[in-house]
Amino acid sequence: MSERLDQLSRAGVSIWLDDLSRTRLESGDLSRLIDHSAVTGVTTNPTIFAAAISAGNDYDSAIAELGRQGADVDAAIEALTTADVAEAARLLRPVYDDTDGDDGRVSIEVAPPLAHDAEGTVESAKALWQSVGEPNAMIKIPATEAGLRAISDTIAAGISVNVTLVFSLTRYRHVVEAFVQGLEKARAAGHDLSTIRSVASVFVSRVDSEVDARLDALDSPAAADLKGRAGIANCVLAHEIHSQLFTSERFRVLELAGAKPQRLLWASTGVKNPDYPDTMYVTGLVSPDTVNTMPEPTLEAFADHGEVSGQITAEDYRAADEVFDSLARLGIDYAEVMTVLEEQGLQKFDVSWSELQDTVRTALDRS
Repeated sequence: MSERLDQLSRAGVSIWLDDLSRTRLESGDLSRLIDHSAVTGVTTNPTIFAAAISAGNDYDSAIAELGRQGADVDAAIEALTTADVAEAARLLRPVYDDTDGDDGRVSIEVAPPLAHDAEGTVESAKALWQSVGEPNAMIKIPATEAGLRAISDTIAAGISVNVTLVFSLTRYRHVVEAFVQGLEKARAAGHDLSTIRSVASVFVSRVDSEVDARLDALDSPAAADLKGRAGIANCVLAHEIHSQLFTSERFRVLELAGAKPQRLLWASTGVKNPDYPDTMYVTGLVSPDTVNTMPEPTLEAFADHGEVSGQITAEDYRAADEVFDSLARLGIDYAEVMTVLEEQGLQKFDVSWSELQDTVRTALDRS
């Protein structure tokens, strides 16, 4: 195993791979990453599956069979993606067992068109959970207003949830509230709280991309000094909120009934600005009981030259506050930035879903 990845893991960071394909499964590549690169989970999204299906002929026979069965595009997508997620979950089952369910998780996303449909999201989450059929699956639900209601109801049904598309600190507080409400309802319904897990996926690099563009427009030394600092600062302040909310008496009652805290997951950790260190969103966010989901290039970069130089501390909270105070003094509106990022994120989800539909439609037609 890479010494650097092992060190990161020993610091309490769960390393999840942000990618999945039938090629990875059938070639043994995912098994290799689990055995030798400290990978303890997998996250997926429609873009990942569109790339996997269009990349080669690994899915041809499955798509041909679905075509013979008369499956429509959306049914074919669910069949193909849940099959991959189920197989990955089986590979990761030993990790799941060894970590008492904290890791060994594989996430699959509800269809993006449901982002503003709470009832439809819950129905889809239950269907995906049933289709995958493995206890270490996680259903990804975006943290929209409707998504918050769906998160609570899905948790209440005893289903583990990866809350995705979290940007603002206010929205993160709402995510934690939805999670806790879900656990309270699950307990009232008689579910075993110890089997329910959740992560809140706070996006990192996209925050810097949006804020940096606004700083560049200001064209001043003060603005230049703040570039590349907002993404990590936002995560650090989310970490502070986590430390407050999950030590409350309200959550303590749930803990005594077997509940585990929702973990923070750092998402969008591939560096988009080539001027920045390629491991900055890993090195800058080391903390016990967190998850960092990485695209493979980031995983490889950290294995090669990443460093665990320290962990998030109370001093980092104060420094992060100062970053946003400085941005505000320059006229950069935090709330507006976060609203733009959520809207862009939903648009990207929709585009990815359309690409996946087109990819599968073309494959079905070809079969």
